[in-house]
Amino acid sequence: MSENVVVLTSENWKKEVMEADGPVLVDFWAAWCAPCRMIAPAVEQVAESFSGRAKVGKLNVDENPEIAGEFGIRSIPTLLVFKDGKVAEQRVGALPHPMIAEMVEKQLSPAGAGTASA
Repeated sequence: MSENVVVLTSENWKKEVMEADGPVLVDFWAAWCAPCRMIAPAVEQVAESFSGRAKVGKLNVDENPEIAGEFGIRSIPTLLVFKDGKVAEQRVGALPHPMIAEMVEKQLSPAGAGTASA
């Protein structure tokens, strides 16, 4: 796993996700889930490309069922983007890299912001 991806657990969830300064993409996954393994490289790419601007983490639902239950995770992979401790976007299924990156990018851009002029 990429050094830019945070392994999330019930012990570090509050600090890493709920109290994070910027957007946090969370990949809810399990080792036995083939689609989860399929999107892992795309999630790692997103973590590298947004390094320093957004956090990317993976939460194993088998090892942390209480968090998965709290957010109603019924199918995996499920990707949630948190902003200010709240779910800003949710997608279920194996998504391609551009769609995952777009989820994070939307949370970095101020709502309704136009193009900046110099």
